[in-house]
Amino acid sequence: MHDIRFIRDNPAAFDAALSRRGMDAMSSDILAIDAERREAIQAAETAQAEANKAAKEVGAAKGRGDDAEFERLRALVAAKKAEIADLNDKAKALDDKLNAVLAEIPNLPADDVPDGADENDNVEVNRWGTPRDIKNAKEHFEIASVQSGFDFETAGKTSGSRFVFMNGVVARVHRALAQFMLDVHTEENGLTEVSPPVLVRDEAMYGTDKLPKFAEDSYQTTNGWWLISTSEISLTYTVAGDTLDEADLPRRLTAHTLCFRSEAGSAGRDTAGMLRQHQFEKVEMVSIVHPDQSDAEQKRMLRCAEDIMERLEIPYRTVLLCTGDMGFGARRTYDIEAWLPGQNTYREISSVSTTGDFQARRMNARFKPSDGGKPQYLHTLNGSGLAVGRTLIAVLENGQQEDGSITLPAALHPYLRGKSRIAVDGTLA
Repeated sequence: MHDIRFIRDNPAAFDAALSRRGMDAMSSDILAIDAERREAIQAAETAQAEANKAAKEVGAAKGRGDDAEFERLRALVAAKKAEIADLNDKAKALDDKLNAVLAEIPNLPADDVPDGADENDNVEVNRWGTPRDIKNAKEHFEIASVQSGFDFETAGKTSGSRFVFMNGVVARVHRALAQFMLDVHTEENGLTEVSPPVLVRDEAMYGTDKLPKFAEDSYQTTNGWWLISTSEISLTYTVAGDTLDEADLPRRLTAHTLCFRSEAGSAGRDTAGMLRQHQFEKVEMVSIVHPDQSDAEQKRMLRCAEDIMERLEIPYRTVLLCTGDMGFGARRTYDIEAWLPGQNTYREISSVSTTGDFQARRMNARFKPSDGGKPQYLHTLNGSGLAVGRTLIAVLENGQQEDGSITLPAALHPYLRGKSRIAVDGTLA
């Protein structure tokens, strides 16, 4: 949510930032609603003062025995009460209208975010590892040793397209990856593990900028709950309506959950394999911080995600997203893209974003400065640490051997009882 006071004071800057997002100027329309709303509020306050004054004079008129004046003042008070009610209703309607408009406007990009139209204009900021030269590299679902571990046919019969049954060693390596990520984040990166609900209310979706604009991207149950598309929603909303002590910051959380996305608008993309699924698992990182620390915290979170990649020996590159490719609520986003030999390209495996106070304003989440100053809005950040299914794909494809077996990264060996590879027959060895 945007600060209306910022728009009042900086309309040209607001419109310029929207232009970087590819949007038309909106400040004049927004400020017209705001002016009408403020006018209604002021008129209601004036009418209330007049009603209060008249109410005091009613008693005096009655005491003087001035029946005509008494009746006039009584009628005036009644009329003012009706006028006040009408003005308050008008102000409330205009306030709702203003908030509805603001809720549909994406976050403003940080100054250092590159301008651009789409992913082709993203800027690479880091690259790690050298992709192996794998002769006749296959995609994850084609590798001989794990081919039977991906059952799309049964999933299609059970649930439809974009679902998968993972069986045997594939399911086990998938589970090991999530456990490994959680252990690193909790034991080394200072995050607190949470097991949150995956069903949330409208307020949580709205507060984390998923509603109203992106309702079609999510699943809603018949009794109104939403299935989360990321545990960012559950974790970030834990501070909704709260005023934290500055001494309690930063608050760093992580969770491994199921996630659900309708993949609206993605028809025909990545239909083979499990790269783009309706149901998937992710280890998420969320930080709730002092505004002065949010930029540094984003870099810290990015490094946490990159470190997971390096420990798993997955070549990757990190890109700073341009204005045209950045998510609705983000102020700045870095994507980590894993090298997938089967596709001969890099694909997103993690996004690490700062939203500034954009989500905090929607949730009314604040903190009390330790110096006793006025409460301020918190800053919130989120990042994948990592998407478990996509990490599985990267581990399998980068570890594939010419005979169809797979060498597994050393970081996973302790989670697989010391096993280091998937043999051609699909067993751990």
